[in-house]
Amino acid sequence: PSPRPWQWSRMETIASAQLRGHRSMNPCPVYDEVSGELILFFIAVPGKISEQHQLRTKTNVVRLCSVSSRDQGRTWSAARDLTEAATSTQYNNWATFAVGPGHGLQLQDQARSLVIPAYAYRILEPEQHPTPHAFCFISSDHGATWRMGNFVGEESAVECQVAEVHTCGRRVLYCNARSSRGARVQAVSYNHGVDFEGGQRVETLVEPPSGCHGSVTAFPPPPNARCRDSWLLYSHPTDPRGRRDLGIYLNKSPLNPAHWTKPSILFKGLCAYSDLQYMGVGPDGSPLFSCLFEYGTHQQCEEMIFVMFTLKQAFPSE
Repeated sequence: PSPRPWQWSRMETIASAQLRGHRSMNPCPVYDEVSGELILFFIAVPGKISEQHQLRTKTNVVRLCSVSSRDQGRTWSAARDLTEAATSTQYNNWATFAVGPGHGLQLQDQARSLVIPAYAYRILEPEQHPTPHAFCFISSDHGATWRMGNFVGEESAVECQVAEVHTCGRRVLYCNARSSRGARVQAVSYNHGVDFEGGQRVETLVEPPSGCHGSVTAFPPPPNARCRDSWLLYSHPTDPRGRRDLGIYLNKSPLNPAHWTKPSILFKGLCAYSDLQYMGVGPDGSPLFSCLFEYGTHQQCEEMIFVMFTLKQAFPSE
């Protein structure tokens, strides 16, 4: 990656993004290009109650919340508790749940739907440990109301991200999710996140023990590509033994889990969560991306790094 002269403002606290007596976690923003509204989703958890406590007791105490801004993040609304309206009758069937983290998505469908990736630990059998499954919260009215999509089946999965892929004249919602079973899980939806086909293990996209969050973004291929279908880029630690050596993976046929490349290493050393974005065309005429990720020298999340790079820098043959 090459250095770019980006100027960051000082860090600001979004003071309204909280519920009294709760801690805010898993931020997941989405920008509505139609209304100009920036919506920040998060979960609110009472006191010091942990995820493990909820899983042991099978008692869901998480609240789904959002704040919004109409001036590019300068000011923010009061927190809005969406839990009952968005989860409907499902809430008590979960031990816990969360959104993101990372970013949401605005689709190119007729409604310009907003999609927030999420996961829930479902209580499928009273005597068994809750099982995690990925799904999406969806709004077709620019964030006024939200509803649940159906779960990704067959493979259990937790933290996930989604990307809209244009393939063979269709728009497909692609989901890439964390797993504790050594490899990522992917699934696709042909109806804007309402239903997903069964999850598939992606053996090329290795997971460290217990897994780690990863990020995915779709983008138009370079001008010299014969097929104009979307390509996918994915970021994630590459070492199956632990969270280190952040890699970038490319898939030029996103619906085929066997078509992921070997990783191009973006950062050597301890690292953890990351978030990718397609930024348009770079100075070398190649697709441009940004990546924000955690890293450290003694622990994986001591500091944050922001880098920008082009597809050709990561994959010179492209």
